[in-house]
Amino acid sequence: MTSAQRSLPTWILIVSGILALMELGVSLALCYSPQSVLETVDLNAKGVDYVIYMWAARQFALGVIFAYATLKKSAPMLTIAYIFFLVMFVGDLLIGITQKDNGLMVSAVVMCVVASAMLFAINRRR
Repeated sequence: MTSAQRSLPTWILIVSGILALMELGVSLALCYSPQSVLETVDLNAKGVDYVIYMWAARQFALGVIFAYATLKKSAPMLTIAYIFFLVMFVGDLLIGITQKDNGLMVSAVVMCVVASAMLFAINRRR
């Protein structure tokens, strides 16, 4: 284990682990109970199931990446995961703006702040 790996505070690992579990949970919810996540979407429309499974795969991949980086206690891997997380939520913010969805905009801003703060916390000791 390198000194950079040992220097990660426990709270960063806990937050990253919680985010990994949340991403995996969203993925499972999208696969097994999409109506609980997508209240305003017609789930019977052609092609919707394809998009839902693509979204679930994205969430699953991010959850696995966060879990692996957290278990390895790897600052570089967590940095990449949080950069992806930040980019993803910037995209959600833009979608919220174009769709005039205040809930999506607020949640995206909050998660952008969380991702930015985590990036700062992980990399401030380098």
